[in-house]
Amino acid sequence: MHIKTGFSIQMRRAARIDENQPDIVSALEAIGCTVDSLAAVGGGVPDLLVGYHGYNLLIEIKNPAKVPSQRKLTPAQITWHGAWAGQKAVIETADDAIAYVRSFVDTATFW
Repeated sequence: MHIKTGFSIQMRRAARIDENQPDIVSALEAIGCTVDSLAAVGGGVPDLLVGYHGYNLLIEIKNPAKVPSQRKLTPAQITWHGAWAGQKAVIETADDAIAYVRSFVDTATFW
């Protein structure tokens, strides 16, 4: 699949994930979300694709256990986030992920 963002995206092997990602995924699944990891996509694309109550959300995970300088978006992530016209979020904890997903769905409107 190719997303037309103007960027070339190549699949990677053995992409690293943040240490807190499994906890965040488990917490999201516990409230009824479907979750797919996009870590192997690379190119600045967020870590997770989350489905909840008919909505699809893109979530970038950062680890709060790391020093602030190691939690910043990478140059590729900054570029991708700047070019992406849709929803995206940066999350650090399972509680933040749940709160974000629920608040997004609660406040989403169709125009």
